[in-house]
Amino acid sequence: MGVLRTAVAVALLSALAACGNSLDERRATVCRRAVPAIAPDGSTVSLMRIGTGPGPDSVRVDYRTAGSPGAAAKARWIVCSFGPGSSLEAITTESGPVNGASVYLLRHYYLDTPEAASADPGGR
Repeated sequence: MGVLRTAVAVALLSALAACGNSLDERRATVCRRAVPAIAPDGSTVSLMRIGTGPGPDSVRVDYRTAGSPGAAAKARWIVCSFGPGSSLEAITTESGPVNGASVYLLRHYYLDTPEAASADPGGR
């Protein structure tokens, strides 16, 4: 009986740990949709990885941009930090933090639009 209880406890703890490390899909979508707005104009975006970011409420998207034909692709990243729910609070890129006014405008006037959905590099 003790072995069964131990096995159940281990299974329960493993399930809880997996939930704590899982990626929130809504947050991942919000961060992914910010990539085309952050990427250089005229570049093509290819996703490489989407995962948890360095902070407890963050998502990191690694992507590659390519410009004109024959131009070398460049690896880039974006980290989105979230408040309650899927409220985007801050963005940091390989070039540094995006200013608060830009994040505000992106959040309120772009991320939930049909244009953002159609430009979503992971929504294809």
